[in-house]
Amino acid sequence: MNVNNLKNELENHLQGKSQNSNGTLIQTVASYLRGSQKTGAMVKGSEQFKQQETEELIKIINQKHLWNCNINFDAFVSEGAEQRVYIQNEKTVLKLNDGIYYECWLDYFDNLLLNNYFFPDTAYTLLGFYKSIENIIYALVEQSFIKATTHTNLQKVRLFLQNNGFENTKNNDYYNKELGIILEDLHDENVLTKNNVLYFIDTVFYIKDLS
Repeated sequence: MNVNNLKNELENHLQGKSQNSNGTLIQTVASYLRGSQKTGAMVKGSEQFKQQETEELIKIINQKHLWNCNINFDAFVSEGAEQRVYIQNEKTVLKLNDGIYYECWLDYFDNLLLNNYFFPDTAYTLLGFYKSIENIIYALVEQSFIKATTHTNLQKVRLFLQNNGFENTKNNDYYNKELGIILEDLHDENVLTKNNVLYFIDTVFYIKDLS
């Protein structure tokens, strides 16, 4: 597939024009936020922008009844700056993410969609949203549970990504110049190795310029 065709396919995927059983609800929410951004006057990156976007997110959550508290908090596994992880069963994990690493919620949902496109083995399914007692909104997503069988060789990660158009920029960060997509933070806890296969479980995609 040439670059222009790939860009068009990615655009369709992000805008909800392609069908993906894992990404359908993500596409729906992302498309709604994308539309609200076009009509808003706030500057992306400002505190007011994210507040306004969160208000729009709450609207679609309420409209589509997406609040979800079906979480076994006793199954807590780990916590990072942006998400909490819970073992669902032997096959899947649940992740609560408040989107703090992103300038806006739309960037977070685009990250999920890009992960699902490039790494379908670890695709995210959006189950809904959860509001904590501190009134923090979290996206609740489900992902396959990957149990590593060996330590990840980061040189193999670099070679794999280079073969797929992503050049290493610094440390564990990559950039696909032809697609205008940044992929960051691919250390050995975010890329697991099971039976000699790499599994990207916590990707951080940013769209720099997909046009």
